Amino acid sequence: MTIAIDREPHSLPTKPGLSLGERWYIDKRLKGLARFAVAITFLNILGHLWLGFEQSWITPFVALAAAYGTELAAETMQALADGRRARYLGSPGHLISFLLSAHISGLAVGMLLFAAEQLLVVAFGASLAVASKWLFRVRLPLGDGRTSRHFLNPSNFGITVVLLLFPSVGIAPPYMFASNISGALDWVLPLVVILTGSLLNTKLTGRMPLIGAWVISFAAQAAVRSAANGTPLEAGLMPMTGFAFILFTFYMVTDPATTPGRPRNQLIFAMAVAIVYGILMQLHIVFGLFFALTLVTATRGVLLMLSARKVGRHPSLIVANGRTDEKQTLTAGDASQAVRLASNS
Repeated sequence: MTIAIDREPHSLPTKPGLSLGERWYIDKRLKGLARFAVAITFLNILGHLWLGFEQSWITPFVALAAAYGTELAAETMQALADGRRARYLGSPGHLISFLLSAHISGLAVGMLLFAAEQLLVVAFGASLAVASKWLFRVRLPLGDGRTSRHFLNPSNFGITVVLLLFPSVGIAPPYMFASNISGALDWVLPLVVILTGSLLNTKLTGRMPLIGAWVISFAAQAAVRSAANGTPLEAGLMPMTGFAFILFTFYMVTDPATTPGRPRNQLIFAMAVAIVYGILMQLHIVFGLFFALTLVTATRGVLLMLSARKVGRHPSLIVANGRTDEKQTLTAGDASQAVRLASNS
């Protein structure tokens, strides 16, 4: 899960009454990234030391190297094009803060892909995940410049492309998250993830409505498929009992940068992902969770671009261009609409 914006948080409007989704970008982005980074780092260490991760120890390091390198290279080129100093310069703290997003994407790709030691494929997936933030963006005029937002969930997109391009690569088996634990720990570990994920999404991201809608919608599509196909309902609900589904629910589908902030839109987004997943299952397409999320976030990006035109702006869906130095005069009301559109759509 990753978040990236082109403008510094303090440059955005801070008028009263902003939603939690808006406040995430203005006040809580760095805090949320840091907590997500710590959580996924701890899970990877725990997984390789104890839980039973089947990837080799070198896999997360390869993924991190590819993610870091891509993020640094992209920012360096963008800074040169904009005539500004790179955001990772200034102090070790600037570098660490800048790489938090790439850190999360790299570890997520390395953890979730099972590439049978095809390390170059893992590196490709991690690099593509980070690159997607720079390649696929919606540009929205804001204040005296432009804010550019990515709309694809980076790690999910990287995983999706790797699964499509490399038939020999699959998803890490769910059992590896708990293959070396038993008894009470089989309940304690998922419960800890659920509790920490709930706390994080309640206090920092405001995505609990999305989580609730996603769980209910997933169960509903399983029931519909069961009734239509005459198959046991338990088979459709079984993925919900896995550790991988819990991680997807609390740390993937809830990405604040690529999901709506407004509760009503969160419900629509969650239902859309569940519906697309159900359709993919009916078509016997595997890895439906990742493909469904990619399709829905891509559709949302197009809709966001079209919605921007309704408030008198002319954004563009751009490739390999995240410039933020273009000037456009907007009223204060337009700027407020822009940040609300970017945060809530």
